[in-house]
Amino acid sequence: MDKLEVRITDEKGRVDKVLADALKDHSRSQIQQWLKEEAVLLDDQPVKANYKVKTGDHLIISIPEPETLDVVAEDLPLEIVYQDEDVAVINKAQGMVVHPSAGHPNGTLVNALLYHLKDLSSINGIIRPGIVHRIDKDTSGLLMIAKNDAAHEALAKQLKDKTTLRKYIALVHGNIAHEKGTINAPIGRSKVNRKMQAVMEEGKSAVTHFTVLERFGDFTLVQLQLETGRTHQIRVHMQYIGYPLAGDPVYGPKKTLKGNGQFLHAKLLGFVHPKTQEQMTFEAPLPTIFEKNLEKLRKIN
Repeated sequence: MDKLEVRITDEKGRVDKVLADALKDHSRSQIQQWLKEEAVLLDDQPVKANYKVKTGDHLIISIPEPETLDVVAEDLPLEIVYQDEDVAVINKAQGMVVHPSAGHPNGTLVNALLYHLKDLSSINGIIRPGIVHRIDKDTSGLLMIAKNDAAHEALAKQLKDKTTLRKYIALVHGNIAHEKGTINAPIGRSKVNRKMQAVMEEGKSAVTHFTVLERFGDFTLVQLQLETGRTHQIRVHMQYIGYPLAGDPVYGPKKTLKGNGQFLHAKLLGFVHPKTQEQMTFEAPLPTIFEKNLEKLRKIN
């Protein structure tokens, strides 16, 4: 394991920014990842990203060994909506996991990206090359992919600054009476089930806007726009207000429409191109199984 040492002389400010200025060969995103992994120590104690450095601080960074999981390129079906030398936009199929993990070592979007795309950013390591944001396995739709580190940092900043445009279509249980609404409720890991998320006071800020598109008696079709990107945000928020997603195996009721998981589709994605500064917007049609269920509901209602 390699080690880097940084002595603070007259610098001021947050440790992640100071280290990014001092370590020109490493991106700020990489330094923030080291901070998350508690690899940056001050007096043998891990340093948090918001720590303000003081003159005389002696910081020691233990650079973790490269991940050993072998991620291989796989010739998997992949719908590439757009690509250039900096970014790509993918329409992810329902049922595809975004990146490898202990339970899903292959068959993921990353395995497909390695086969179909020539270049991918390295900021998130070998397990998540090019991945700027994620959607759940059983959620379909649009994802932006970074093909180099500069593009990755620019896109990640837009997500952090809430300037990207992300609109989803969901089919939920229940008949929502009002036309529009905003759910502003913090989300954190559930204390009852660690694999689930839940609304809780000590959670992170989470804001979801929704608009009713169509009503089908016991179901409602909604469009949702994210302000934040918390894990399972839409699924948790809609359950919280009493309208869980149809087909959701975790947050929804057991008796629901037949499908392959929650009826949730990332339909629209908009961002500013990291190099040209052009505003780019993409749309993806609903999956066939989603459309077929809507057709059935329209006939019944």
